[in-house]
Amino acid sequence: MLFEKIEPLLLNVQKPARYIGGEAGSVMKDKKDVKCRFAFVFPDRYDVGMSNLGMKILYTCINNRPEYWCERVFAPDSDFEQAMRENDVPLYALESLEPVRDFDFIGFTIGYELCYTNILNLLDLAGVPLLQKDRGETLAPIVCAGGSCCCNAEPLADFFDLFFIGEGEELDLEVMDLYTKMKEQGATRSEFLRAAAQIEGVYVPSLYDVTYNEDGTVSAITPKDGAPAKVRKRIISDFNNVTVPEEFVVPFAEIVHDRAVTEVLRGCIRGCRFCQAGFLYRPFREKSPEVICEQSRKLIANTGYEELSLCSLSTSDHSQIEEMMDGLLTFTEDAHINLSLPSLRVDNFSTALMNRIRRVRSSGLTFAPEAGTQRLRDVINKNVTEEELLRTCKIAFQGGQAAVKLYFMMGLPTETDDDIRGIVELAQRVVDSFFEMDERPKGKSVQITCSVATFVPKPFTPFEFHPQDTREMIEHKQKVLEEAVSGHKRIRANWHSPDTSILEAVLARGDRRLGKVILEAWKRGCIFDAWSEHFRFDLWEEAFAACGLDMAFYASRPRSYEEIFPWDHMDFYVDKEFLIRENEKAKQAGCTPHCRMQCANCGVTKVTKKPCFDYKKEAEA
Repeated sequence: MLFEKIEPLLLNVQKPARYIGGEAGSVMKDKKDVKCRFAFVFPDRYDVGMSNLGMKILYTCINNRPEYWCERVFAPDSDFEQAMRENDVPLYALESLEPVRDFDFIGFTIGYELCYTNILNLLDLAGVPLLQKDRGETLAPIVCAGGSCCCNAEPLADFFDLFFIGEGEELDLEVMDLYTKMKEQGATRSEFLRAAAQIEGVYVPSLYDVTYNEDGTVSAITPKDGAPAKVRKRIISDFNNVTVPEEFVVPFAEIVHDRAVTEVLRGCIRGCRFCQAGFLYRPFREKSPEVICEQSRKLIANTGYEELSLCSLSTSDHSQIEEMMDGLLTFTEDAHINLSLPSLRVDNFSTALMNRIRRVRSSGLTFAPEAGTQRLRDVINKNVTEEELLRTCKIAFQGGQAAVKLYFMMGLPTETDDDIRGIVELAQRVVDSFFEMDERPKGKSVQITCSVATFVPKPFTPFEFHPQDTREMIEHKQKVLEEAVSGHKRIRANWHSPDTSILEAVLARGDRRLGKVILEAWKRGCIFDAWSEHFRFDLWEEAFAACGLDMAFYASRPRSYEEIFPWDHMDFYVDKEFLIRENEKAKQAGCTPHCRMQCANCGVTKVTKKPCFDYKKEAEA
């Protein structure tokens, strides 16, 4: 048994609980009753992956079928990987402790571009050929992936058999059903992939040919063997009745977000022009307060967690936020459960909501103005004014809060040095508003933290056409920010090296030619690129040079409206014409009302065949 080889290795590594399985809530099945096995791989450490809600949901969906078995796989840290390689221990799943190369599916969830080299490392550790073309016609294992990064899967196209596009609760099971049927018929890999490509939401990259113009841009994306010209994402329409986990695997070791999580809504009404998730997850759907409360009760009872977090892109946009909070508080208070309410909006934060938040433990509040000046907030369609931010912070201060964190970005389209200075000027006005109050929180002094990230233009956003600022431009703006915040005792600002953001932009907007760069970077030692202690930008630069490709071509080049993008054969319901209209509005600092106020004709309703909202009812409310 593989366990006999694993056990002695655990004595010499950090956090051995990451590698042993057997946690409460993990699903065990008898292999003789299982027709299809799915290794669900999170391409990062156990501590991070075990916090991922998507993995928890799909783990439940698959394991609810008695004939299917989903097991968890995570990236081993460097000390355990070395021990595995030295002792011929292949990548294995935590439930059965069996090699993943023997599974029917090896399925990755991909939510961040800087995990791409980890994917190759895990396939290599599993003993699976890295390139799809080298796997031959043997049916298993099918290497697949889902997650937000799959909206532009082209940089990874050479390594995967298929991608799940959109929401996977139903899609994954349909593909597994097809696989099980064709496996019994003795199908080959190619036969299965051609059949799978007919399922809405399945992208098989080997069934598409990509050609390029002399200037390096994409000339054409041509389907073959009956593959659809456009791959349309899958969505769950009945969000109240979607399968959700009533219990989680409860880890032995501490993880990043060690708590129960309930998803309250999916999608976003806001239309912020920089936010990829806000467009990828359209249409907006929310669960009723009754469903949210019932799911939360079961989850707390079955896991024993003492903290519950509400998950969404914008929790306070729930149309019944106060009713939902009242329902949750009726049982969390009595059970002494800490209720975490992230993703709050400045423009709908009320005294009533603050009073509810005061009833749960909280170390501070976080808001995201995103830009330091009103002009730039209008450019990005943030639809938040300085008056709304100051009013919200005053409500928070009156409610006993004294620490507020503000999120910003730098490198946004049309940004100037004055916009950067505006970050600190806005933070100072928040500080001033604290001292202008007649009754301030006793024994507390205000502290404002400004967290400033580098803007990354992403596919399926109105800013997909814009170049990213170069490293020199970002470093200049960071210097401007540093000088502006100097001497402000009650304001802190933090930022990071732009290198990771540059690579993120390159991989997010790249084409298939980047596959050879990712492979070369991995061969040169790139792994765990999302972790600063491992990130080696110099090795990535060497890999690009060796492959004859230029990062600037992908990251810092403006793109015309007529250009064919590597992801143009993906259909996420949002029309490119809409993105162009929004981009033109941005140039004029024009705003678009959010979806509850007015339909912007983004393209979603042409697919769903129904309005996203009852506007008469919304207006009356």
